[in-house]
Amino acid sequence: MNATSSPVMRAARIVAAATLLLAPLAPAVAATSAGPVAWLPAASDADVDRAFATARAEGKPVFLYWGAVWCPPCNQVKATLFNRPDFVERSRAFVPVYVDGDKPGAQKIAARFKVSGYPTMVLFKPDGTEITRLPGEVDPERYLLTLTAGMDAQVPVKDLVRRALAGQALSTQQWRLLAYYSWDTDEQQVLPTAQLPATLAGLAAAAPASDGALRDRLALKALAAASRAEGKPDPAGQAAGLQLVDRVLADPAAVRALADVLVGYADGIARHVAVDNTRRELALRWDAALARLAQDPSISRSERVDVLDARVSLWKIASEPQPLDNAKREQLRQEVASIVAGATDRYERQAVVPNAASVLAEAGLLDASDALLKAELPRAVAPYYHMLGLASNANKRGDTRAALDWYEQAWRKSEGPATRIQWGAGYVGHVLELTPSDLKRVAAAGNALVAELAPRGETFYERNQRSLQRLAGKLARWKAGDPARARVVAGLQGKLGRVCGKLPARDPGRANCAKVFQAQAAKPSSPAV
Repeated sequence: MNATSSPVMRAARIVAAATLLLAPLAPAVAATSAGPVAWLPAASDADVDRAFATARAEGKPVFLYWGAVWCPPCNQVKATLFNRPDFVERSRAFVPVYVDGDKPGAQKIAARFKVSGYPTMVLFKPDGTEITRLPGEVDPERYLLTLTAGMDAQVPVKDLVRRALAGQALSTQQWRLLAYYSWDTDEQQVLPTAQLPATLAGLAAAAPASDGALRDRLALKALAAASRAEGKPDPAGQAAGLQLVDRVLADPAAVRALADVLVGYADGIARHVAVDNTRRELALRWDAALARLAQDPSISRSERVDVLDARVSLWKIASEPQPLDNAKREQLRQEVASIVAGATDRYERQAVVPNAASVLAEAGLLDASDALLKAELPRAVAPYYHMLGLASNANKRGDTRAALDWYEQAWRKSEGPATRIQWGAGYVGHVLELTPSDLKRVAAAGNALVAELAPRGETFYERNQRSLQRLAGKLARWKAGDPARARVVAGLQGKLGRVCGKLPARDPGRANCAKVFQAQAAKPSSPAV
């Protein structure tokens, strides 16, 4: 996924890029349960345990889908994959489990299986052994081939990596699992993040020469991982990477087969493998290849938005240090309008509209982005998600008042405990950033957030816990060296402590709650700014 996309686009795409229909929270579970795929809703360990018991009794693997109502790529993957007759038919061979991240207890399940980003799709053996994490960004036909390979697999991906690097022979299906593994949602279950570039490069070198497509996919993913790694790139690796990219871009069939990588990582890879004029020339060649891809009738509207997002990043490279010219912006405006007009289903629009608005904003078309988002608010599946885009646009303009108003509205109108904690913490963080001297507003926002925290163990797991700890870090930096600010933070810490105290002593959630501020307390203070 494009590492330089806006926060809204990154949130929608970093986990995975795909597209579809997801009904509002309460109807969503009922609809998925009664629909063609016999989803088993899970919101507790007991629900998950029952699903695995069914899997063992029936000798089937378990397919776990982790999503959220507001999440654009979750809507996307359901629209283009889960409603397909061939996927529905394939689902008869596994136990499909749906975990809505905003259901009570869902974050505890997330901790159990190490899932975080929405959407995440994991395939397990009946005994609970994880086989593979499936990508949402590839086209449905390739996804189904990968799913079949996972269901037939006798060896988990973690072991396949070790065997491949040791020179042991793997079947074609096993290599497919490695090439299409969802490294973006791995959560370091297979590899530590720091080892990813070298390991993927090693797998690409070890892959069968007879299957160039799989080798190229692994090699491009290695470049994508390297582009995110710290440190200076290796010149020899850069030269080889540029040669690989050029060869792929020159082949329209390869561009279509590798579209998810070429679209999702265009900016990062281009900046990694080339510099100066070479980079600008590469950006132009890459853009031409994506322009041809955009004409392919087989790609979805949401994928077309992703292509536009990648093209905008390439246009910026080609025009640096100058901004985009008006001709490019007008072209983008027209293409976005055409895509959005074709999205008539309100759930498909939950995937298309916010991402299209984000692309407009990335090109500097803030007014057009605002107009698109505001027009969608009355009919959106999750309008509070669109409000984050409006807040981001106001922030870019330097309109602090409007930005904070939209951030607060997004939080106040959001639904689901995990989303409310995450966005509430985000709102308080923006108050700290944009109005650091307004102690009254900081205290009011922080107190309102803490007052919402339910005294239950599942409140302090995974996304919830991370959101609160990030906020604690911001508060620690904000208060440093200032007694008045320190009193505000102490008050919030005291209120949170009282929430923690209501949890049973042996509940792991109580320890998690107590840790929210502990990590910050151990760090040395720095002067207030």
